[in-house]
Amino acid sequence: MLTDPTDVFEEHRALLTGVAYRMLGRAADAEDVVQEAWLRWTADDRAGVREPRAFLVRITTRLAIDRLRHVQSRRESYVGPWLPEPIVTDFGPAVPDTAERALLADSVSLALLVVLESLSPLERAVFVLREAFGFPFAEIATALDRSEAAVRQLAGRARRHVDEGRPRYDVDPAQRRDLTERFLAAAADGDLTGLLALLAPDVRLVGDSGGKTKGPLRIIESADKVGRFLLAVAQGVRDSYEFRFEEINGRSALVALVGGKTDAIFQIEVRDGRIACLYIMRNPDKLQGLDLG
Repeated sequence: MLTDPTDVFEEHRALLTGVAYRMLGRAADAEDVVQEAWLRWTADDRAGVREPRAFLVRITTRLAIDRLRHVQSRRESYVGPWLPEPIVTDFGPAVPDTAERALLADSVSLALLVVLESLSPLERAVFVLREAFGFPFAEIATALDRSEAAVRQLAGRARRHVDEGRPRYDVDPAQRRDLTERFLAAAADGDLTGLLALLAPDVRLVGDSGGKTKGPLRIIESADKVGRFLLAVAQGVRDSYEFRFEEINGRSALVALVGGKTDAIFQIEVRDGRIACLYIMRNPDKLQGLDLG
C-alpha cells in the first residue's frame, strides 16, 4: 500500500486527468485542474482519508465544475463552431479489454464531447463519472455533496439529453480509415463525383478555426456544399501538406502537417457506410499542445 503522498497522487493522476478532460474538453484546463488538486492534496490533512481515490476524484470534480462555469461564458464569444481540444488517445496494455477500450474511446469522442456542452456542469459531472468511469451513484453523491436520489435524477436527465443530441455513428475503425483514405484521394484528385459518392446526403462539416486561421465560420450541410468546399480547399493546398494517421479522441484521424508542424486534423464519423460528419480542427491554440511524438 502506497503511503507517500506523491506516489499516491501519481497512482491516480491518469484517472483525474481523464475526469477533468471529459468535464472541460480542453487539455490545458484539465492539467490546471489536476495541478490544483495536487496542491490541495498536499496541503490538506490526509490523516483521516481512508480512500485516496475517492477523495482525489471529489476534489478534481468540484474544481472542474468551477472551471467549467468559467469557460462556458468564454465559449459563448468563441468565433465559429467550437470543438474540444484534440488529444492523442493510446490506452495501451493497461486497458486490454475490448469493451472497456471501446467505452473509454467513445467517452472522449468529439461527437460526445460536443453534446456534453449542452449539459449543466452538475449533469456533465454525473454523466462523466457514471458513464465513462462507472462510479456508483453513492460515491458520485458524496463527490458532489448531493443526495443519491438527486444524483440519479441528474444522471437520467443527462442520459436523455445525450441520447437526443448525439447521432449514432458506425464505429468500425477499419471502415473509418478506409473511407478517410478514399476521401483524401478523391479530394486531392479533384474528383467531385468520387467525393460525393463517399458523403451521406445530409453530411455535416464542422470546422473549428476560432477565427485565427482560414476555416468555415458556420457548419456546412449537404453533400454538394461539403464536397465543393473540400475540393476548393484541396486545390489550394494540394502540394503543401504531409499526411499521417493518428488516433485522436478515440478515433482514427488524418493529421495534416506543414513543415513538420500540425496544421489541421480531419476526422470523420460514418453512418451506413458513408461519411455523415467531418470535423476539421485548425485552431492553432488547440493544436500547438498536441503531442504527436
